[in-house]
Amino acid sequence: MRAIATSLVLPLRQLTHPGFRAPLLKGLGLSILAFAGLAWLADWGVGVLAGGEGWLATLAGLLGGALVLVGAIWLFVPVLLALTSLFVDEVAEAVERRFYPGLPPAGGASLPAQVWASLRMSVRLLALSLLILPLGLVAPPVGVVLFWAVAAVSMGYGLFDGVAQRRLPVAEANALRRARRTEVLALGGVLAALAVVPIANLLVPVLGTAAMTHLFHRRPDGAPAPRG
Repeated sequence: MRAIATSLVLPLRQLTHPGFRAPLLKGLGLSILAFAGLAWLADWGVGVLAGGEGWLATLAGLLGGALVLVGAIWLFVPVLLALTSLFVDEVAEAVERRFYPGLPPAGGASLPAQVWASLRMSVRLLALSLLILPLGLVAPPVGVVLFWAVAAVSMGYGLFDGVAQRRLPVAEANALRRARRTEVLALGGVLAALAVVPIANLLVPVLGTAAMTHLFHRRPDGAPAPRG
């Protein structure tokens, strides 16, 4: 698991690097807009319920504030996964220039193919998140654990595929992901946990992509293993 620790630490060392600053600020700005939009949408939904009569309206009024926050955080994870597709190339290139110089230009799957794969994954996660949300409200411990597990798989596979397919054909990228499934899922689990922490979650699209780029370029013992 040394590669996972290294992959998580190295992006933090690059925060002030000029080549990393632009995608970081872009990712932060879009994350803030996305989270604000989700909070507004959740608030609107609660307002509609609370505007009626009966026990449902009363319950919505009492729990409105909590539901807005929980709903925004819960739905932010699939939106976050979609946002990462916008930064894969820019972030990965910044990481490679800083830590893995001398690599040839990336020549794997096309950018539209990468974006489409990420969007499909985020739609699946969004659908599962909406299905799990009622359980999270009725039985929070069970719902949170189940949601984290789904998010860990989705973020681990989604981010690794996006990074790997920049330099490998789809079949080879999938084979590499299967070979390193434990590390990919472990890193995805850490990122999924950070994705529900306010403020920290705003940095996950960029830092998560950077961390997965390091994992792709390193052996399980944490030593660099650049790929062409």
